[in-house]
This record gives sequence, structure tokens and C-alpha cells, in this order.
Amino acid sequence: MTQVVVVGDAGLDVVARHSGPIVHGGDSRASVTIEPGGAGANTAVWLAACGVEPVLVTRVGADSAGRQVHAELTAVGVRCAFAVDTDAATCCVVVLVDETGQRTMLPDRGANARFAPGDLNPELLAGARHLHLSGYVLLDASSRPAGLAVLRQARAAGLTTSVDPQAAALLYDGFLDDVAGVDLLLPNTEELVALTGSASAASAESLLDVVGAVALTSGADGASWVDRDGVVSVPAEPAECVDSTGAGDAFDAGLLAAWLAGASRRESLLGGVRAAARAISSVGAQPSGS
Repeated sequence: MTQVVVVGDAGLDVVARHSGPIVHGGDSRASVTIEPGGAGANTAVWLAACGVEPVLVTRVGADSAGRQVHAELTAVGVRCAFAVDTDAATCCVVVLVDETGQRTMLPDRGANARFAPGDLNPELLAGARHLHLSGYVLLDASSRPAGLAVLRQARAAGLTTSVDPQAAALLYDGFLDDVAGVDLLLPNTEELVALTGSASAASAESLLDVVGAVALTSGADGASWVDRDGVVSVPAEPAECVDSTGAGDAFDAGLLAAWLAGASRRESLLGGVRAAARAISSVGAQPSGS
């Protein structure tokens, strides 16, 4: 077992699967489920499913949703190091999933937006090998100082680090400065375009003066690893897309589990695309049955 500290959002996902367009001002029938979610929580659960020992550091509200998230994540092998906020509710995300499996998200970060530098107990880094930071912590100005503090602490403790940018539309001037020195950046194609101006995997080479390597997800076109040794690409794993929610988080976990176990760049990518294929094959952002 390899201990990975994951820092990122946790909350509840209200997933509404609808067929046809949403009727503005009217009713649209849907199949609705409520499950634990949040990018940090998703990655932590997928890490546990991949045989890695994860610790999730996040902030939740002092409410039933926070208690539910803690209980359900603990039950599937995630160690929860939660700060409890008495003034903000636990994160909730409404996820609209269409008949093609593509999702539209309406997030309320709640207590996650108040994540603070003191929420990470430095003792958690002792004995850990890696820290993974969900980019949502950096994308929100209110939690950004805590995200930067977490990265500094992890590097000082000798851990390797990774960051998933998470949302192209929310990337800000200075993002690359803030992730400078990270060992592995994990963007999707839209985020790569926002960072480099190009969707080509080769464009990630321009980021290697900032980060050690880039692992790019390109949906149905597979994934690529870019570092000083060049570009390695693998195809996507065939799968029917039922719900794309959490596919990127699953990819992160599958890739990190393989990479930290000493796998090659290609095998690490394959670990990521296998987890992503499993994620899109069922409803919800976390492994079926978790």
C-alpha cells in the first residue's frame, strides 16, 4: 500500500439523468441519485479502488451531508482528515447528465471554499509518498492560499506532487506560477488549450520549464505523457459512456497508482484510461458499489 495525501473538495452530488433538452420554465423528467462526490473525494475513492492507501484532506460543514460523506468514504477505505466548518454547509453539486452521458455541473463549493492552510495537519505528510491537489482549491481565490501552502509543505517534506487543473474556464493568470515545481500536471484537452493555446499533446512541452511532466487526457482520443524524454500516447479503453462525471478524477487515480508503483509512462497511462473507462460506464463519479 502506498499512502497518498489527496487535498480537494468533498461533498454530495445530485445527479439528474435526463433525456432530451431541458425545458426552460417547465418540467423535464429525470432519474435522480444522490451520492458522495467532489474532485478530491472522487480521486481518493478511485485510489482506494486501485489498491492505494489514500488520506483525504478537505473541509465540510457541521451537517448531515458532511457526516454522510465521512461515513461513506471511510467505508470504502479512504482515511478522512476533515476540518469541520460550523458556518458553511457541505459542498453540493447538481450534475445534469444528458442521453449521451455528457454532464453539466452546477457546483456550490460551500465549506470547501473556506479551506484554510491550517486544515492540513503536517503529521499526515510523514510517511506519505505523494500529494495530489485538486485544482479547484487553487481556482477559488478564497482557498488558493491554502492550496499553495499545501504544495509548499509537501515539497518541504520530500513528497512528489501532482495537480489536476480541473476547469479550463476558471484558470487564471498566474496559475502556472502557482504550480511551478509540481512533478506532474494532469490537464484535459480544454485545460491544455487554456494553458498553451493548442490542443496538441506536443504543446505540453512548453510547460516543462514549469512542471516535471504532463499527463494529458483527451477523452475518446486516449491519453498522452509528455516529459523531457518525449511524448508517449495510448488509446482510450473502449466503453459505453453512461455518465462522464468523475472520469478525469478516475484517470488521475489510475495513473498515479501505477506511476507510484514504478510503472512505465505507457503503463501508467493505461492504468489511467482503464479507470476512466470504468468511471464512464456507470452513473456517478465514484466506483460502482463504493
